[in-house]
Amino acid sequence: MKILVTGSEGYIGSMLVHVLVDKGHDVCGLDTGFYKEAMLYDNGRKPVTTIVKDIRDIKASDLKGFDAIVHLAELSNDPLGQTDPDLTFAINHKGTARLVKLAKKAGVKRFIYASSCSVYGASDEIRTETSVPNPLTAYAKCKVLNEKFLIQEATDTFTPVILRFATVYGLSPRLRFDLVVNNLAGLAFTTGEIKMDSDGTPWRPLTHVLDIAEAVACALVAPKEIVSKEIFNVGNETSNYQIKDIANIIKTVFPEATVSLNPNGADKRNYKVDFTKINSRLPGFSCTRTIAFGAKELKDAFEKAKLTNKDFTSRFYTRLKQIFFLQKTGKLDKELYWI
Repeated sequence: MKILVTGSEGYIGSMLVHVLVDKGHDVCGLDTGFYKEAMLYDNGRKPVTTIVKDIRDIKASDLKGFDAIVHLAELSNDPLGQTDPDLTFAINHKGTARLVKLAKKAGVKRFIYASSCSVYGASDEIRTETSVPNPLTAYAKCKVLNEKFLIQEATDTFTPVILRFATVYGLSPRLRFDLVVNNLAGLAFTTGEIKMDSDGTPWRPLTHVLDIAEAVACALVAPKEIVSKEIFNVGNETSNYQIKDIANIIKTVFPEATVSLNPNGADKRNYKVDFTKINSRLPGFSCTRTIAFGAKELKDAFEKAKLTNKDFTSRFYTRLKQIFFLQKTGKLDKELYWI
C-alpha cells in the first residue's frame, strides 16, 4: 500500500513511518518542518521521502497515486491551540477539511484521522465512542468538527477511519516533554522531583506511541465494512490512570526522585475512556506496552543522551516554546507560514 503520512517528522509521525515501512508499505511523509531541529537521538533508520509543505498549501497533484493518507499534521495540543483559537480553527479544521476534499479528488481510498480522547473534556462517567463529546478547548473542538466532516464525506470509494488517541507517551527521536508521562519522567531524571501541576486526582487515558502506531497500521488494512465511518478509542482496559498513579509508577523507575502535588492545580480535563470497541472489532490490534515500560525506555534514552535540565526545558521538546521561538526570530508569520 502506498501511504502518505502528514506530520511525519513529529513525535508520533517519526515512529509511525518506520512501523509502516517495516510492515511492507511504501511510505512518504509530508511535514512543514516546525520541529525538524528537535532530535533527542538518532534511531539509525533511513529517513522516508518527505514532501516539505504546509497542509494548507497541498494540491490534489501532491496526493495522486496514494492509496491512503494518515493525517497527523495539525497544531498538536491544547495549550498551543488556545493561544490563537481562530488560527487553530483555520489550520486544524479548515486545513483538514480541505485536505479531505483534495484526497477524494485525487482518488485516495482510505483516510485515517488522528483524533483525540480530549473530545470528552471533563466527565465523571466512562466515555465510549457513542458518548456526546464535551470539548473544552479549540484543539478538541476542531477534532469534533473534523470527525463529523469525515463521516459525511464517506462514499463507496472513500473510507474514513477515526482514531481517538489517548494521551500519548513513550520514546521517539522527536520527543515531546509537554505530555504527562514524558514530562514527569524528564523531571525525575533532570531535577530529582516528580512534580505535578495538579492535585493528582484527574483521570487521563494513556497509550504508548508504538501502540498508537499499531492501531493506525491495523486501521489501514482492516476490511472496509468494519472500519468505514467508525470511531475507535485507542487503548485498552488498563489505559486509564489518575495522574498521581502515573507519578508513583514513574517513581519505581526513578526511585531517588520525590513526588510532589499541586493542591491548587486547575486542570479541568478529567475523564475515563472505554476501549472495548477497538479491542473487540479492529482485527489484529492490541496494546502491549505499559507506563512502566515507557518510563524505563525513556530513562535509558536520557542516560545515553546525557539529558540535562537545560535540554529538558528547551524549546526543542515543547511545542508551544518552539512555535513562539520561530515567530520571535522572524521565521514564521502570525499565521504560522514560513517567511
